[in-house]
Amino acid sequence: MRPRVLLVIAASIALVACARGAAIEPSGTALRTMSEPLPVLQGEDLHGQPISSVDFLGHVLVVNAWASWCIPYCQQEQPDLVAAANRYRDRGVRFLGINHMDQTAAATEWVRRFDVPYPSLYDPSGKFAADLDYYGLPDTYVVDPSGTIRYVIGPGPANADQLSTAIDAVLAEGQTSVSSATATNSPAR
Repeated sequence: MRPRVLLVIAASIALVACARGAAIEPSGTALRTMSEPLPVLQGEDLHGQPISSVDFLGHVLVVNAWASWCIPYCQQEQPDLVAAANRYRDRGVRFLGINHMDQTAAATEWVRRFDVPYPSLYDPSGKFAADLDYYGLPDTYVVDPSGTIRYVIGPGPANADQLSTAIDAVLAEGQTSVSSATATNSPAR
């Protein structure tokens, strides 16, 4: 009977180790299409200044939910988010972080360490998780200029290819809409 107990204990330890490994190394973060309005995200940024998602209407907006304690996933994606924010700035794309249930000092240090060029809403209570229906960090949303969420990346780290694919698609949709409107308003020849 004793070997059987040891076998059960060993199997339990192996099962926990495998489950934990699966949680640490996801097979891949999903990029999903969506068509839902972005809820109004309103509060203070990490410096205590008022900020709202409404301030970004008229622009393609990338919203990223993150926390300094979200290691390794948030840490893994942050350089790609910073690079995308810098690369797409001149094309009118804006970025907004949501700092989820974090300490202000830790979040501010994170922004400094990664040289994050965009603001983050400070969300110490996690209230925006319910508004956006995210259940794991990080989560990234690509929103069209009218305020409709078009793509979701997550839960899990977004990578450069996923960000470019989603942002480029939303930018192309905007150009198609502008081209269609111009063609519709052009006199017939």
